[in-house]
Formats: sequence, C-alpha cells, structure tokens
Amino acid sequence: MTNKVAIVTGGGAGIGRGLVLHFAGLGWRVAALDLDGEALDELAALLPGDRFLPIACDVGSEAAVRAAFAEITAWTDAVHLLVNNAGIANPNAGPLEDLSLENWQRWIDSSLTAAFLCTREALGLLRAAAPASVVHIASTRALQSEPDSYAYAASKGGLCALTHAMAIGLGPEVRVNAVLPGWIETGPWQKAAKRREPDYSEADKAQHPVGRVGVVEDIAEAVEWLAGAGFVTGQQIVVDGGMTRKMIYT
Repeated sequence: MTNKVAIVTGGGAGIGRGLVLHFAGLGWRVAALDLDGEALDELAALLPGDRFLPIACDVGSEAAVRAAFAEITAWTDAVHLLVNNAGIANPNAGPLEDLSLENWQRWIDSSLTAAFLCTREALGLLRAAAPASVVHIASTRALQSEPDSYAYAASKGGLCALTHAMAIGLGPEVRVNAVLPGWIETGPWQKAAKRREPDYSEADKAQHPVGRVGVVEDIAEAVEWLAGAGFVTGQQIVVDGGMTRKMIYT
C-alpha cells in the first residue's frame, strides 16, 4: 500500500476503468468520476471501500465538478495524480453542415472544458502533494483526422495546447503532460452490460508496426511512467504502436 492518491475522470469504463484498476493495483487510493453510476458501482464491488471513492459527476458542469471535489477534499487532503480522461468516445459528428453548436459543445465540454474545470478544482490538493502530476488523455486525432471528426479532433487538439500552457503555469509544483492513444481496444473494459471481446483481422494488426492493436494496459503504463517522471513536463506522448508513423497506401 501507498499513501498516494489519484483521481481519474471518465473512470467508469474503457481506458478510465483500466487506469482506476491499474493504480488501485499499485496500492494507490483512487477517486473515479463518471456519469455512469452503474459502471462506478461495478468498480466499487471490486475495490476496498476505504481505498476507492466513486463519484457520479458530469465533469463538463462547473457546479457538478465543484460538488465532486468537495467530496474528494473531505476524503483526502492531497492528490498526487489527476488524469483527465473523460470525453465522448465516438469521434463521428457527421457532416460539418449538419453539426449543431449544441453537439459541438458537448464534445468540447466533455473533454477540454472538463480538463480545465477538474484541474482548477484539484489545484489545492495537487499543490499539497507537490511534486504532483496531471495527465490529459488526448488522442492521435489531435495530430491526424478521419472524415467528420471535427469537434472530437478540436477537443483533443485543445488538450494538447492546454498541456503545455498548464505545464508552464503550474510548475514546478505540478507537472502536466498528455498521452495520445491510438487504436486502443476498450471492449473488455466496459461495464458488464456492454462488455465485448475483440476480434481483429491480420490486416487490422498489420496497420501497427508493433503487430497488434493497443490495449488499455498500454495507456495505464504510460500514465504510470509520467506520474513518476520528475523531469518530464509539457510533453505529448503518442501511444499508438507506431500507427501514425506508418504510410498506408490503398
């Protein structure tokens, strides 16, 4: 066991769920924020109550984030790691001419605005644990795109810019970095009702120079490394099996 504390947003499923279980497995106390109370309840059944704090929260809402951090502050007086992982998983917004401002804002708020709100509310707890670390989970879509992913790409690109701005503004007490996942299989890391096992073709695997699609553990290991990498801040770490470096001709 350790006295270290982590907060993971979007912690109920997918990469977030993997991060919660990874750091809990290292002996950390972990708080998870997620809209899906059912997913949080499943996690709570797996983890000791005194080591895990599940909070149902819309991290794009200022009032909800403030209420969540009031709970966290009552639970701990210091936080060593904040992972801003929340966001809408589906990047496809449809044709630009059909994209409403309301839907655009949903993508922006769930990821970029949420990272701002959660980091701002966590600052006192992070500084109490200094040196502390913030990791934003962005995406390789901050660097390259596919059709109709406008709002998703903008939110993830904004996270990358926010990373270096926060690294300069919050250092030296708090380091801030970003992880940019590529194709990561999250099916086994969903709540029970949505869990699925992957089935990949050889062509799927061959798109990656490492010869496989990514797994949630790949992201958790990168975040763990950044949490302890005391001379690394303001950086974007691409974790994609080399996919964005490979030229693919059709």
